[in-house]
Amino acid sequence: MSEDRDAVVEALCGDLSAIRAPRGTELNALSWQTEAPLRMLLNNLDPEVAEHPEELVVYGGSGRAARSHTALRAIVRTLLRLRDDETLLVQSGKPVGVFRTHRAAPRVLIANSLLVPRWATWDEFRRLEAEGLTMFGQMTAGSWIYIGTQGILQGTYQTFCAAGEVHFGSADLSGRTVLTAGLGGMGGAQPLAATMAGAAILCVEIDQRSIDRRLATRYLDEQATSLDDGLARVRAAAAEGRALSVGLLANAADVYPELVARGEHFDLVTDQTAAHDPLTGYVPAEVPFEEAAALRARDPKRYLELASQSIVAHCRAMCELARMGCYVFDYGNNLRGEAYAGGLTEAFSYPGFVPAYIRPLFCRGIGPFRWAVLSGDPADIDVIDHELKGLFPDDVLLQRWLAMAPEKVAFQGLPARICWLGYGDRARAGLAINELVRTGRVSAPVVIGRDHLDSGSVASPYRETEAMQDGSDAIADWPILNALLNTAAGATWVSVHHGGGVGIGNSIHSGMVVLADGTADAAERLERVLAGDPGTGVMRHADAGYPEALDAARAGGLDLPSATGAAVESAPASSGS
Repeated sequence: MSEDRDAVVEALCGDLSAIRAPRGTELNALSWQTEAPLRMLLNNLDPEVAEHPEELVVYGGSGRAARSHTALRAIVRTLLRLRDDETLLVQSGKPVGVFRTHRAAPRVLIANSLLVPRWATWDEFRRLEAEGLTMFGQMTAGSWIYIGTQGILQGTYQTFCAAGEVHFGSADLSGRTVLTAGLGGMGGAQPLAATMAGAAILCVEIDQRSIDRRLATRYLDEQATSLDDGLARVRAAAAEGRALSVGLLANAADVYPELVARGEHFDLVTDQTAAHDPLTGYVPAEVPFEEAAALRARDPKRYLELASQSIVAHCRAMCELARMGCYVFDYGNNLRGEAYAGGLTEAFSYPGFVPAYIRPLFCRGIGPFRWAVLSGDPADIDVIDHELKGLFPDDVLLQRWLAMAPEKVAFQGLPARICWLGYGDRARAGLAINELVRTGRVSAPVVIGRDHLDSGSVASPYRETEAMQDGSDAIADWPILNALLNTAAGATWVSVHHGGGVGIGNSIHSGMVVLADGTADAAERLERVLAGDPGTGVMRHADAGYPEALDAARAGGLDLPSATGAAVESAPASSGS
C-alpha cells in the first residue's frame, strides 16, 4: 500500500513543471473531504495558475503553496490517507502532525509565516526562511484557494466601479482613463476589470512574460511599442468611449515621473506592483530586468537600496499626479509604506482603496465569494452562474458581472468563479450550490472559499483596516476570531497567515474553504460557515461604530452584545434566508 501511495504521489506532484489537479469523480483520497484540499493544493501549482510552479511560487513575489518539494510530497501523501475524523496540521508549508478530531472538524489547519511581533521583520523572516524553517504564504497561495488572476478580478472590478460612483456619479467608466502598473498574479486583473467597467487603461509592466501571459489569457487587449504609442491608443479609445487595455513594457519608476513631467492626466491612477516585497517582487529602475535576479542574489543589500530609491520616485510621482487633479489610490501593495520608510514623508497623502471605496461594502459583510468545480468541467460553472443569476436578480453589479464573465474570463486550472456577496447572501448561495450537487445538476462537489482580503478576516493598517474610525487599525484579534469561528463552524480547511498583500510585519489574516458535496452534513456546515464568516465582518465594523454595520447587524439578526443597538439576543440569523 505504501509503495502504491508513493507512486500516486509521484504521479500527482513529482514533476513541478507539470502539476495538474485531478478531474472527474474518481477519488484519489479516502473521501471528498480530503480530495478537495488535495485538488486545490495541486491546482495552486498548475502552470496555468502559478507564476513559478517549479519554485512552488504561486503569486506575489514569493507566495508559496508548500515550503519545499519534499514538504509538498509529504502533504499530498498525508492527504491521500487522511480519515474523516482526523485533522492535518501544516506549519508554514510543511505537514507536522495528524490528530484525531471529529467528522465536523476541519480536515486541515494551516499557519503560515507567523512570527512573534518583535521579530516580525523581513530580515528575520528571510533568515528563518533561508534555514528552511518557514515560508511566505501570501494570502491564497499558502491556503490553497488561489484560482489565478480571476481571484482578484471581480474585486478589482468592484473597486473601479465604486471609484466611478464616488468621483463621477456612475459605475460606468466609459470615456474614462486609468493608469496602473504591475501585471503579475494580482495586478494582472486590472486591465480586464477596467475594461469590464468601460475604461481605457494603460498598464506598465517590467516583465514581458507577464504581458504575454495576460495577452494569452485575454486579460490584456494590446501591447504598445512605446509610451507615446500607449498614450495615443488609450486617449483614442477614451475619446470614442471604447473600452481598451494597453500594456507597456517599462518600469513604473521611470514612466510615472515622465507622465508627471509631461503633465499627462488620467481619471484614476493606482499601482499593483509587488512593492510589498521589495527584494523579490520589485525591480529597481536602475537595474535592467534581465540582470535583476543576479544582483538580488549577489548583493541583496544594494538591491534593496536601489529598490527603495525607485519606490520613492514611483510614489512621489503618484503624489504629484494627485496634486494635478487625478484621483489616485493605493491598491494595497504597501508602495506607500515602503516609500515612507525610504524617506518620502508625503507617501500617505493619497488614500488606500478600502477606506476610499470599499469600506461601506465591508460594513455589510460584502466581500469575495469564490468557488471551484472539482469535476474540472466548465459546464458546472455555467449551471452555477445561471442559479446565482436567479437568486440575486436585484444585484445590478452582480448581474452585470455574471453576464460578462463567461465571455471575458479565461479559466486557469480548475474552472472557478468569484463574485462579491454579503452576509446572508453567501449562505443562500452556498446552500444553492450544494443542492445543485445533490441533484446531479453539477457533476461533482464544489469548494467554496474566498480571498483573505475580506470584511472580517484581516488586520492590515496599510490596506483593509486603514483609517478605521475607532483607531483599531492594528488590532489583530479580529482575524484570529474569524479563524477560530470558522474552525468551530466546521469549515473544511482554515488558515491563519502573516504578511500577505503588504509584507511581513504589516498584516495578520485568515482564510477558510468549505466543501459542498450535496450531503445534508455539508448543508449544515455551509449554513454555519457562510453565515459566521461574513458575520464576523459585520461584527468587526459594528464594534468600530460604523452605522452601516450596525444597520446590517440589526437587519441580519446578529447577536452582538457590545454593539449599541445592534444586539438581537433572541434569534440570531444563521443564513439570512
